[in-house]
Amino acid sequence: MSGTTTYVRFQSTERSPRGHFPGIFALANGLAREDRLTEEQRRFWRAGNDWYDAAYTDPSRVDPAVYDPAVNPGAVAWFKATATHLLDRIPGYLALLAAHGVPCARLESADPGRIVYEDDVQIVVVPRPGSGHAAGTDAEADAAERAQVSRTLS
Repeated sequence: MSGTTTYVRFQSTERSPRGHFPGIFALANGLAREDRLTEEQRRFWRAGNDWYDAAYTDPSRVDPAVYDPAVNPGAVAWFKATATHLLDRIPGYLALLAAHGVPCARLESADPGRIVYEDDVQIVVVPRPGSGHAAGTDAEADAAERAQVSRTLS
């Protein structure tokens, strides 16, 4: 398996009303927006988001259409497994979500979809139909894919 890049994504185990599986940052941001965080959790969340904002590029600043549903339907970001400096801080977000009963799954894949953006630490992909990552895929395919590539973290 030498030469194969592995990608990592943390996301909800449930679809949003728009049919997507929100990522870990969207889940944490939702808790903050809903004013569900304690003061200590809010400080962690704000400092963590500020750190991530400074640590790597927001793909939508490079390509404003990267998350445009008409151009790249269902586009989602994945970390490269080699981006350990970014992945090392994820457990704090997982603990935050767990404290509020928000389940999150870790997915790993060598081919999560059609790449529409890439830099040294991440990719943004449009999931392939039937991959279990795409909006609108059937429940049976979703369950099989999640069983193969993920484990529930909270």
